[in-house]
Amino acid sequence: MGDLTPAIQVEKLSFAYEERSILNDISLEIPAGQFTVLLGKNGSGKSTLMRILCGFLDFERGKVHIMGEEIRSFSSRRRARVLGFLPQHHRPVFPFSVQDVVLTGRASHVTYVPKQEDLEISIAALERVGIIHLKERPFTELSGGEQQLVRIAQVLAQQPRLILLDEPSSHLDFLNQAHLLRLIRELVDADLTVLAVLHDPNSAFLYGDHFIFLKDGSVERLPAAERPWDRDFLERIYDTEMDSIPYGDRALVVPKG
Repeated sequence: MGDLTPAIQVEKLSFAYEERSILNDISLEIPAGQFTVLLGKNGSGKSTLMRILCGFLDFERGKVHIMGEEIRSFSSRRRARVLGFLPQHHRPVFPFSVQDVVLTGRASHVTYVPKQEDLEISIAALERVGIIHLKERPFTELSGGEQQLVRIAQVLAQQPRLILLDEPSSHLDFLNQAHLLRLIRELVDADLTVLAVLHDPNSAFLYGDHFIFLKDGSVERLPAAERPWDRDFLERIYDTEMDSIPYGDRALVVPKG
């Protein structure tokens, strides 16, 4: 079980871009020590919310607390020590070795030159993700799935208390998606807190603990009598008819043809 203090607490958050409202009076909590998944249609505000939670976007109204501290009080160095972020898009340019890429995750801990401790932590991150055999390979020569695992190791090398992932399994094939989501599950079970944007509700229900749904820039609350995988609720979220297939104590859903 995680700490009773929420990892993230958002109160009455609103955000607009060029006078167009993106997020509307959002309040939510991300529990510590769990895998929370943010779900919703494209354009519902998921990526914008993630960028605010990472401190990359300022906001007009509301409050955001990370591990009990107001997000605006964090320096960039302290934020990187508390919070790791894996963005949706990344375009590698230089053919750095995998180990060098992971070592950049130590930037918030390094003053001038990486120490032996930083090298050992980067190696441990590669081992934890299961890609130590790739450490000498140029990052630009890896497959998409391998690059994503390297980026996860890079975030782990920060040694954050909280990890935010924006669509970490997009652009991966079926096998690599499953491997990545199992890895995230293992990290949470080892007492990390993870918040991830996922497009596929079935992946969320298979691996996640806690679910938050956005629709038109607002949090869609789950009625007391319904569960996140109930068909009627998901049809309202995604504006399409669905079929529900029982799976263990949960269910999987597919759009009707």
